[in-house]
Amino acid sequence: MHPRIEDYALIGDEQTAALVGRDGSIDWLCLPRFDSPACFAKLLGTEEHGHWRIAPRGARLCTRRAYRPDTLVLDSDWDTPDGTVRVTDFMPQRDRAPDVVRVIEGLAGRVTVHGELRLRFDYGSIVPWMRRSDGHRVAVAGPDSVWLRSEPPVRIWGEDFATHSEFTVGKGDRVAFVLTWHPSHEPRPALVDPFEALDSSVEDWRAWAARCRYRGPHREVVVRSLITLKALTYAPTGGIVAAPTTSLPESLGGVRNWDYRYSWLRDSTLTLQALLAAGYHEEAEAWRDWLLRAVAGKPADLQIMYGISGERRLPEYELPWLPGFHGSAPVRVGNDAVKQFQLDVYGEVIDSLSVARSAGLPVRPHMWRVQCALLEFLRTAWRQPDAGLWEVRGRRRHFVYSKVMAWVAADRAVRTLEEHPHLDGDLDGWRAMREEVHREVCERGYDPDRNTFTQYYGSRALDASLLQIPLVGFLPPDDPRVTGTIDAVRAELSCDGLLLRYDLGHTDVDPLPGEEGAFLACSFWLADALHLTGRTDEARELFERLVGLCNDVGLLAEEYDPVTGRQLGNFPQAFSHLGLVGTALALDGGEKAG
Repeated sequence: MHPRIEDYALIGDEQTAALVGRDGSIDWLCLPRFDSPACFAKLLGTEEHGHWRIAPRGARLCTRRAYRPDTLVLDSDWDTPDGTVRVTDFMPQRDRAPDVVRVIEGLAGRVTVHGELRLRFDYGSIVPWMRRSDGHRVAVAGPDSVWLRSEPPVRIWGEDFATHSEFTVGKGDRVAFVLTWHPSHEPRPALVDPFEALDSSVEDWRAWAARCRYRGPHREVVVRSLITLKALTYAPTGGIVAAPTTSLPESLGGVRNWDYRYSWLRDSTLTLQALLAAGYHEEAEAWRDWLLRAVAGKPADLQIMYGISGERRLPEYELPWLPGFHGSAPVRVGNDAVKQFQLDVYGEVIDSLSVARSAGLPVRPHMWRVQCALLEFLRTAWRQPDAGLWEVRGRRRHFVYSKVMAWVAADRAVRTLEEHPHLDGDLDGWRAMREEVHREVCERGYDPDRNTFTQYYGSRALDASLLQIPLVGFLPPDDPRVTGTIDAVRAELSCDGLLLRYDLGHTDVDPLPGEEGAFLACSFWLADALHLTGRTDEARELFERLVGLCNDVGLLAEEYDPVTGRQLGNFPQAFSHLGLVGTALALDGGEKAG
C-alpha cells in the first residue's frame, strides 16, 4: 500500500533533507543540496527509483515514532514477537560531506533486522556501479559517489541491484549505518562517528530550541514548527526552501504538481517576523542578507522566487520515468512561475527590510537604496496587471491583493522616512502614490452590493489573500469593509471550516484542470483576521483545529483535504509552519508574527 504524505517524517542537516516513512524506508533524499537530483525517489515512483529501508524482518510498519524532544532526531520503535527494536534516524550538521545516520538499538528480546538499500541517482534514472573499498560499499555514477558503512561491521551483500544487510540485536546492542555522499572525483571524506554524532546532534538541536522565547500553551507545536523551518534553511546562504520536495500533488492523481525546493519572496516578511518574534535574530539576519543578495539588480527583473543560493534560472521540465505520487503526473523539476510578473513581491521585499530595520537588525549600507530603487520602479508599474500571488498560469489581471501590497510598499517607505528623516527619499511623492493606490483599490476592488473586496477589479470572485487587508494595515480591523470581506471569504471559500485559496469552480483566472485542497496558510490567516477583529474565541477554535491537522510528529503539508482527511501538496511546507508560528504568537503572546 502506498504511504500517505502524512506518513513521512523529516530529517535534515540544513543543506538537504530526507523523508522517512512509517515503514522504516527513506523514500526521498536529494544530495548534496535540497535542489540536487534525488538518489532516493520512491516517494514519486516505486522501490526501483531508490529507497533505503531498515526494519525488523517481516515487519510492515513501526509501532510508534517520535522526535526526541526539541530535536530533529527521529526514533521509530518496532514491537515484534521476538522483542523491541528502535531505529534512530538523523543527519549531522556538516561542513562539506552530507551523512545520513541510522542507529538500530535493541530494547528488549532479540530481533533480526533487515536492511535494503537501492541507490538510484538522477531522480531514480541511474543505477550506479557498486564496489568494495576499505571494508565499505561504494556506489559511483557520473559526478556522484556514496559510501555505506556499518559500525560495528555486519553482513552486507549485493543482490538484485540492491545492497542488503541482516543482523540481530539484543537489549543494549547498537548497530549504526552511515551513508555519505561526496563528488566522485574527490577522495573519500573523513568518517563521522555515528554515536558521537547522535549525542552532539541531540545537544545542538536542544540548545537551539532553548533560545525560543515563546512560552505560551502551544510551545511544543511552535518549537516543532521552528525546528522544521530551521531544517528547511540552507545554512551556507540563509535561504529557506518552501518545501524539500517536488511534485507532491494538490489533488491525488491530478496535474497540479510543482517543485517547491526554492525560496519564495512571498514568505519573506512572514519569515522575518516569525523568527524575530520567537527570538531567532541570527537566523532572521541571515534570511534578510539572503534576500538582499537575491534581489540585487534591476528592479524590473525582480523575481518571485530564487534558488537557495540566489540563482535566477530555474527552468521547468518533466521526468517521464517517474509515475508520480499515487500516479499524480507529471513530475516536475524547476518552476516556470519564476518568469511571472507579480506586483506583490515588491511590497513584500520592502516590508521585510522595514521590519528588519525596526527590529534592530544591523543595517546594511545598500539596504535603503534597494528599497528606494524598488519603489521608484513600482511608482509606475503598480498600474499594470500581474499574475497574482497564487502564480496562476492564465492571463494577467488587476488582482486586489497585488495592489494592496503595492500600497504596503509605499506605506513602509513613507514610515521609514518619517522615522528616519536623515535618509534620502521622495516623501511627498511616495505619500501621493500611497493615497492613489488606496483610493483605486477601494473604488475598483470593492463590491458595495456584497460589502466585500474581490479577487480582482470587476470580478465577483473572492480570494483568501483578501484577509491580509487588515493584517498589513491597509484598513483598520473595525472598518465594515474588513468585517464584510472576512465574512464573505469565510462563507464562500470555506471547505468544512477550512479555506480554499479561491474557488476553482467560480473563477476564470486559473486555466489548469483539477482541484486542490484547503490551503493551510490561508486558514491561519483567517484565524489571525478573526482575532484582530475581536472574534478571538473563534480564532482559537480554528487554530486548535489546524494544530490538530499536524501529523503524529508535528508536520504540515501545503494543503489538506477535509473530505478524505489527508494532507496534500509538498511536505513539510514552510508557509504552513510559518502560519502556525505567527498565529500562536498573536493569540498567546500578544505579538503579531505574520
